[in-house]
Amino acid sequence: MRIVTLFGSPRKKGNTAILLGWVEEALKNQGHEVDRVDVAKHNINGCIECYTCQKKPDEPGCPQKDDALGIFQRMLAADIVIYASPMFCWSWTSQIKTLIDRHFCLVTNIGEGKYKSLLEGKKVALMGTCAGPLEGNGQHLVDQFSALVDYAQAKLMGKLFVPLCTTPEKMPEDAKLKAAEFVNQIVA
Repeated sequence: MRIVTLFGSPRKKGNTAILLGWVEEALKNQGHEVDRVDVAKHNINGCIECYTCQKKPDEPGCPQKDDALGIFQRMLAADIVIYASPMFCWSWTSQIKTLIDRHFCLVTNIGEGKYKSLLEGKKVALMGTCAGPLEGNGQHLVDQFSALVDYAQAKLMGKLFVPLCTTPEKMPEDAKLKAAEFVNQIVA
C-alpha cells in the first residue's frame, strides 16, 4: 500500500516526530511505501473563502498557487493518509491547521443535495501527542479529527494519541508498542 503521512509538528525531533518515525518504520518493514509530507516545510496559505473551488467538484479547485494542491494530489493518490500532529492549545499546530482549513476545496455542494467529497472512502488515521492527559485535553484534537473525517466522508482506520509527554525522553514506555499496534490496525 501507498501511505502518505502529514507531519504537522514544528519540532523535527519532538515527540510526534519520534512516534511518526516508529509508525513509518513499521509500515516500511511490512513492505508499504511511505511518503512523508513535512507540512512545515511547505508554503500553504490559509483558505480565502472565495468559493472558486466549489465550481470544480472533480478536482481540488483552489485558485491559490501554493503547495497545498500538490499535497492534496499526493493524498488522493494514497491508499491511506495519516495525519500527525502534536496538540497545541487544544487543537492542531498552526503548521497543519492551514492545510486542514484548505480541505474545504475537497468537498463541494454541502447542503445542496449533491454533496461530493474527493476523500470519500479514503482511509485515514490520526496520530499525535500532548503534554497533558487525553481526557479533557487531547480528546479535543481527536474530536476535531472525527469531525473532519465525517465532513470528508473518509473512512477512519485508527487513532493513536499519546498523552502525558512533553519531551522525547518522557514518552511512555509502551508508546513504541502502541505505534506497532496502530500500524497493524490501519493496514488491516
